[in-house]
Amino acid sequence: MSKASAEAGTDSQVAVVVSRSSVGERVLSIVIPVFMVILAIAAWQAHIMINQVPRYIMPAPLDVVTALFTDWGTLSPSLLVTLRITLMALSLALVGGVGLAIILVQSRWIELALFPFAVILQVTPMIAIAPLLIIYMPDTQSALLTCAFVVAFFPILSNMVAGLKSVDHNLLNLFELYGASRWQTLIHLKLPSSLPYFAAGLRIGGGLSLIAAVVAEFAAGSAGKGSGLAFRLLESGYRLNYPRLYAALVLLMVTGVAIFALTSLISWAMLHRWHESALKREN
Repeated sequence: MSKASAEAGTDSQVAVVVSRSSVGERVLSIVIPVFMVILAIAAWQAHIMINQVPRYIMPAPLDVVTALFTDWGTLSPSLLVTLRITLMALSLALVGGVGLAIILVQSRWIELALFPFAVILQVTPMIAIAPLLIIYMPDTQSALLTCAFVVAFFPILSNMVAGLKSVDHNLLNLFELYGASRWQTLIHLKLPSSLPYFAAGLRIGGGLSLIAAVVAEFAAGSAGKGSGLAFRLLESGYRLNYPRLYAALVLLMVTGVAIFALTSLISWAMLHRWHESALKREN
């Protein structure tokens, strides 16, 4: 009997099959999205060439790439401004959302008193709040930061409140049985149990903070040296410089994808060892 036939059906053979399958899935998970993006760009280029669409209506992909290089000196400072506002707003929303969620779950009366204000801020259109913030804030950058913070704040708050309230009651009774204090229960039980909800709020808040930063800048109409990519979009549209407009859109999309990838990586790092949503299963 050969060695291969002797090992057939053993754990070593199963491990090899699972390993090959895992590698194949990882390769496909990268190749398929990249292929679809390339296919979409090729369809865009074909549409331009077949229908002879002029540049002042829709630029070709090559025109956009050229604009990215030639106008990088103009676009890169605006990208940094938008990115700075987005990340600062997301950081403040994380601290504020998690902190307020912990306060709210400590007492139902505190939740009844404060949660309606958070809901009001969430349901009020940002396009209506932005002009008021421009008036009341000391400068435009502070107003843009506040707008992005308000939008990113509520998903993190609501998800954290739901997570802190979703702890297994049997575990709560066990902690109470062993005489754990409220602080010990919070640190060792409630916060770890709420991590999946926090991860979901983080992914949502990351995307919303970028959207809110751009929308707020549209509403504020900020211009000049310290303006973000939203101003470059408006400026390019007014000047019919569509290659630069598309280049600014590409930078916004790449920034959004990068933020989503970063928040997803953080979520995976927190959950992949123990939570069902991040564990790999064979079936």
